[in-house]
Amino acid sequence: MELPRPRPWNHEAEKAARAHLDQLTKPPGSLGKIEGLGAWLSGITGACPPRVPARARLYTFAGDHGVTAEGVSPYPSAVTVQMVLNFLAGGAAVNVFARHHGVELVVVDVGVAGDLSMCRDTEHARFVNARVRPGTSNMAVEPAMSRAEAEAAIATGIRMARAAAADGIEVIGAGEMGICNTTAAAACLAAVHGMPGKLTAGRGTGIDDAGLARKARVIDAAIARGQPDRHDGIGILSEVGGLEIAAIAGLCLGGAEAGIPVVLDGFISTCGGLVASVLDEGVRPYLLVSHKSAENAHWAMARSMGKEPLHDLDLRLGEGTGAVLAIDSLRLAAKVMNQMATFASAGVSNRS
Repeated sequence: MELPRPRPWNHEAEKAARAHLDQLTKPPGSLGKIEGLGAWLSGITGACPPRVPARARLYTFAGDHGVTAEGVSPYPSAVTVQMVLNFLAGGAAVNVFARHHGVELVVVDVGVAGDLSMCRDTEHARFVNARVRPGTSNMAVEPAMSRAEAEAAIATGIRMARAAAADGIEVIGAGEMGICNTTAAAACLAAVHGMPGKLTAGRGTGIDDAGLARKARVIDAAIARGQPDRHDGIGILSEVGGLEIAAIAGLCLGGAEAGIPVVLDGFISTCGGLVASVLDEGVRPYLLVSHKSAENAHWAMARSMGKEPLHDLDLRLGEGTGAVLAIDSLRLAAKVMNQMATFASAGVSNRS
């Protein structure tokens, strides 16, 4: 498939932003990662100081996984449908987070196995039916999906990013929902970096030690079966990935094309960014890892992309909750650059 190309990075604006930050009434670097966020936003938008992003939209992609049959999650696949309905009813954690921080929520069915024909837009969230297929196959015994299906899911994410750009959205968040998607994300990480399942598998929604060992064995079996090429992002998705992971990869590609920052959530969402960076390394500068997930391999996944997670709050829910928090921090960073006085304007002595 033909992939969109990232917009060129504005190094001059980023450089000007860092110089501007050093003239604000504070010791240089004293606002830590908030300063880095402001400079990052300038590099994306080409403006110093950057505009405070008023409109933000979170896309929560939902998909099921055939690997559930291997007993790698204590929850049944039916929970995916139930949680999509919960999102639309406004009762999930991500609804609370999004309402509090003024972030639009769009729920996208890209691969749910159950019936969602009754779903419509609500006051709490928009709903998009973009189902490629009703869940993946069991990666332990066969490819999770075909290459064409992986491409279709990627195209869905690209389409969502382009729609956001057309609507004037200034920040995009990437969330997900899907029972067993930590297994798919861990398998993708194993495929990209040649890591064994025991290093990439985490406890997900709360499996015990025996379940964790079983999850690692399933990941190893899937990699041994499919032998995905670490340089073939679409091949990795088709062998061991998830439809929601593929859609997030597409969202990252489309966001970079439009010059819009893409805020990743936790382990699964960051995996979408990892796959996107395999497809095109030029995507990486446009991605922000919102927080360090409690999933043990998330830190390694983020660092492999050259990313330092913004927050560390022991979050492991998904849905896009951490992304919403980081969007608020991004707005704060822009406000700091726009509203803080400089040493000269405030009549405050700078350091000698």
